Amino acid sequence: MDNATQETSIRADGAMPFTSVPIEITVSVGRARPLVRDLLKLDEGSVLTLDRKIDDPVELFVGDQLIGIGALEVVEGKGQTTLAVRLTKVTDFQAPS
Repeated sequence: MDNATQETSIRADGAMPFTSVPIEITVSVGRARPLVRDLLKLDEGSVLTLDRKIDDPVELFVGDQLIGIGALEVVEGKGQTTLAVRLTKVTDFQAPS
């Protein structure tokens, strides 16, 4: 990359342009392993039991890359109650080469 190209790839505020691209983070709260016959019986209102307790840590992923561990929290504000994750550990991940 020549100097002119490098200079135009940095915004006026010093940030790289790709830092404003949104990503999707998946939060894994647990897994279920029902038998196929039990899966076929699931209907609206059915309960699928997971392999974790309510207070167990959750895992945060970008794609299939683990990026952190956290705890579920309830956040109230603006007349709404939402579910959130408080990070307790950020993994030392590396970009694939």
